[in-house]
Amino acid sequence: MSMRRIAILLLWFAWRAVVAQQAEPVTPAAEPVTPVAEPDKSYLLPALEIITFDFLLNRYNRRFSGSTDYDVSAASIRRNLRGPWVVDNDPFKVNQFAHPYQGSLYHGAGRATGLGYWEAAALTFAGSAWWEITGEKTPPSRNDQIASGIAGSFLGEPLFRMAHLALKDGSSVPRAWREWVATAISPAVGLNRLAFGNRFDSAFSDHDPAYYGRVHLGYTHVTQHAFNTSGSFKQNMAQADFAIDYGLPGQPGYTYHRPFDYFNLQALFSSANGVENLSTRGLLYGADYAIGDNYRGIWGLYGNYDYLAPQIFHVSTTALSLGTTGQWWVSKTVALQGTALAGLGYAAASNTTRAVADDTEYHYGMASRAGLALRVISGTRASVDVSARYVSLGHITSPSSGRDEISRIDSAFTWRIQGPHAIGVNYLWSHRSASYPAIGSRRQTLGTVGIYYTLLSQQRFGAVDWRASAGD
Repeated sequence: MSMRRIAILLLWFAWRAVVAQQAEPVTPAAEPVTPVAEPDKSYLLPALEIITFDFLLNRYNRRFSGSTDYDVSAASIRRNLRGPWVVDNDPFKVNQFAHPYQGSLYHGAGRATGLGYWEAAALTFAGSAWWEITGEKTPPSRNDQIASGIAGSFLGEPLFRMAHLALKDGSSVPRAWREWVATAISPAVGLNRLAFGNRFDSAFSDHDPAYYGRVHLGYTHVTQHAFNTSGSFKQNMAQADFAIDYGLPGQPGYTYHRPFDYFNLQALFSSANGVENLSTRGLLYGADYAIGDNYRGIWGLYGNYDYLAPQIFHVSTTALSLGTTGQWWVSKTVALQGTALAGLGYAAASNTTRAVADDTEYHYGMASRAGLALRVISGTRASVDVSARYVSLGHITSPSSGRDEISRIDSAFTWRIQGPHAIGVNYLWSHRSASYPAIGSRRQTLGTVGIYYTLLSQQRFGAVDWRASAGD
């Protein structure tokens, strides 16, 4: 990617931010009132925070990584400014997990200092380019720019809003722990609140979304493993799984005018391989709709970030998808929630079962992506969740040089015992089918069964009931 194209993208993001700001609806006052001060915001503070963070990260990596990639000089910066931009082969977890998280810190810095989504997204993209040019002496990387500069915002916005939820009055987080929890979720939020107090608090209002979160803590056992390459794996694992749906359709008075007014985030941590799954999907642009009295939904353009790393393979995508999210009251006490998406993105896939010294053997390309998530809710007692993802890499850009088809299905049954406490069981199935001239065809499958203690944020499992207000 040339610097001219990067400049064009930055200008587009800046223009989109201006348009988004100008499009904010203004409610006319019924009578003259005292002017209200505009919410405080700063462009300088987050830019300085990003530059400082990148400098400190470079110094840390230079001191402790043992690599010469961080021996940055004026000559390396001039060389990187001239290009060319390349595709690098840093370890998969660095490129596909650490870089998006780094970008989420940039996005959080912008949002925590009063910037809107598109302004923070432009800052994130620019911050990523700054790191690529000044943070490492190696040539700037196109894949890292996508991971930090775009996926970073797709991850950073949910983290910012979750931190805001933790700080709200009425939060389930004990008051004494709220600042600490918010900082752990989105460090930029906590650090800016420590430095500037409530200076930027009025810049963001969440408009009271309907949301549902849950935490699984439990034990998982491998029940199915089939792959034609040798490699060790763990049969028994401890797992912690967190998921949240934010801005669920049907909440009276809630609107979807801003990016990520609806989002889903899931994070799965395993004793076998650390972060096994980190995924977000958020509505970038869309609208709500209704069908009859019993269905409410939203539809539009979604942004997706996926990092998936079961023991047998790795895959990551940054994508745009068209789709819908909705809820249907099947009966008085039974609700069906669901999301269906299909789109295109930039993906990386890696085989982890080959005997390689490090995790640098993977490939990039444009990929099609599809996702489906369903939840059946029975009153306040039980829920059944089924979700599926499919990624096809190689068919679009280079079908003759190989392809990867990756599928993952996650199913769970949760039974509420009392209050927010529940137990659950799940079955998780991961499959990869690949074919490349150098290695031939390859199939890998891994199935696990788990039993969990579950902590719920709501006794209704996230069901939104608008029917009483609709009847008024």
